[in-house]
Amino acid sequence: RDDLPLEQRAQLHGSYEEWILNEVVPWIHNDCGGPKDILAMGSSFGAYHAANFALKHAHLFPQALCLSGVYDLSKVGWGERGETVYFNNPMDYVIHLQGDHLDWLRSRVFLLLVCGQGQWEDTTGALEGTKAFSSTLASKQIPHEMDLWGHDVPHDWPSWRKQFAHHLPRFC
Repeated sequence: RDDLPLEQRAQLHGSYEEWILNEVVPWIHNDCGGPKDILAMGSSFGAYHAANFALKHAHLFPQALCLSGVYDLSKVGWGERGETVYFNNPMDYVIHLQGDHLDWLRSRVFLLLVCGQGQWEDTTGALEGTKAFSSTLASKQIPHEMDLWGHDVPHDWPSWRKQFAHHLPRFC
């Protein structure tokens, strides 16, 4: 809801996160015959969600395939940035990770950041966001890769289908 300030949107995100953790994850585990690691994947704003879930819940989502994401919520909203935004904004909280939790993340999580360089990747902030997030992850030595596709690859579903098909076998 673009009409709500960031902090209120982040608070609403909590309901979505609880639904994923309390309904979707148990359903997946039941369907798989028991607990299994889950690959988080998304494109555009879904890439943000995939990265955020992997970093916040690496015990469930140790890998994330992130296509054309923006990983700094301050770039996509307005209003005060309170505690709820902070703890759901990877560009904020990753910078401050340290100690045992950071060490555990380094041993547990892997993010693959993929982005085209064509139409709309610049205007959506995905290209610069992907580069900036990769740099932030690198500064903390969090395992990740960045894969930039060509200038003919726009921020659009046909591109994401190709990128997903190209990278999914790595995770199987």
